[in-house]
Amino acid sequence: MLEEQFGYAPELIYEIRGSRKIYAYRACGFDPKVRADRGIYFGRIEADGIRLSIEGSFLVGPGAVRNILEIDDERALRYLSGEDIEIETELEGWIILKWGKYYLGTARLKNGRARNYIPKERRMKI
Repeated sequence: MLEEQFGYAPELIYEIRGSRKIYAYRACGFDPKVRADRGIYFGRIEADGIRLSIEGSFLVGPGAVRNILEIDDERALRYLSGEDIEIETELEGWIILKWGKYYLGTARLKNGRARNYIPKERRMKI
């Protein structure tokens, strides 16, 4: 799904937990008594694609060749504060938002409007 949606899938071990939550990790040589395979929250499987977490977008973004969109400072600040933003583009569906060298997560883009999925506890207060 990552290859299809973004043109890139990092070499990680992916695990689906619960109904649709995706966690990712790399195999490592730690002490077998230590449970090191918990991974990070990578994203969620939605009906129309994968919605990456902010961390997931940092892992996929540098290699992504499709559905990645760079935004300006003003839009980035509005998005980081929890607002949906208007974007003029032909893209539709799940996109990775990039601001400079930072990946802001994924947004659902429909009719030129990027829907915000940043959790309330991670939003900036401006």
